Amino acid sequence: MRKKMIISDGNGHTISKKILIFDDIADMKILSNNIAWKIIELLSSKAMYPAQVAKELKLYDQTVYYYIRKLVRIGAIEQVGTTLIRGGTARLYSTSSSSFGLELEGHGEKLEPSHYTKDEKRKNIPYILKEFYENNSFSGLIVVGAPDPHGPYKSSSRDGHYAVHLSFYLGTLCDSSTSGFIVKLDVDAKAEKDIDNKNLILIGGPGTNIVTSEFNRYLQIKFNEDNFWSGLTDQSGRIFNMDNHGLIAKINNPYNKDKKILILAGVRSIGTKASVIALTNYGNKIGDNSLSDDQLALVVQGFDMNADGKIDHVDIVS
Repeated sequence: MRKKMIISDGNGHTISKKILIFDDIADMKILSNNIAWKIIELLSSKAMYPAQVAKELKLYDQTVYYYIRKLVRIGAIEQVGTTLIRGGTARLYSTSSSSFGLELEGHGEKLEPSHYTKDEKRKNIPYILKEFYENNSFSGLIVVGAPDPHGPYKSSSRDGHYAVHLSFYLGTLCDSSTSGFIVKLDVDAKAEKDIDNKNLILIGGPGTNIVTSEFNRYLQIKFNEDNFWSGLTDQSGRIFNMDNHGLIAKINNPYNKDKKILILAGVRSIGTKASVIALTNYGNKIGDNSLSDDQLALVVQGFDMNADGKIDHVDIVS
């Protein structure tokens, strides 16, 4: 099972689609089942939990669970998050690719290199990042915690290097480079008074990033002010205190209404990593124009699915 890209021409534009290639014909046969294919078609439009699928297709829950397990096993669908239903947690599923197929050996057609136009790239910018791009360039500053003891807790940041992964992702959304260096330590950003004149992406929790601590009290889901490392609390009082819990929140800058602040922070550094992965992997699924920026806050949880000691999967838990 492999993933590739299909390149084709659509209405005068070059478009690409992910295709899941099956090496085993038996896996492909599962998709030929009428019920399995109806589930695929339904989950291609939006993420749903099994009970929703059963209700929509007028099937027994057990039947839907049976086929979902098969489709997950062959990689045709994947878990993309969770949701609370009547006091329990339900898993949300979506299709892993927009196309499925078998590949025969042979030569393909050589294509000349192509580049997205500025308009096409602008369409790929997630809603949550729309204010961070201007004239096809990144417009903002990434602020990470200093690696040396600093701040009221004399803490040292261990998650600043996640800015590298984030920057690679941000660079795919524009053609031209921005002027100046886009990453600063928290101590420098505050001393140079950058926190009220730029759009900010803050990496790291308030215990290790003093700029994050400056804005924590304005968040819908915030870190415990008495002990930043004790966890996150939402407005209903629900607590998220596991090391792999992370926060993605966007607010208007309280010091400058024309600027935005995006916070990617965890209870521990592993939670910050989960937040960065969630944004770079699922950015287009985070936030929409139905929410004001001051309402955009969610908790994610990172998991090591292949047991190699590194986070490779993220669920949205609140």
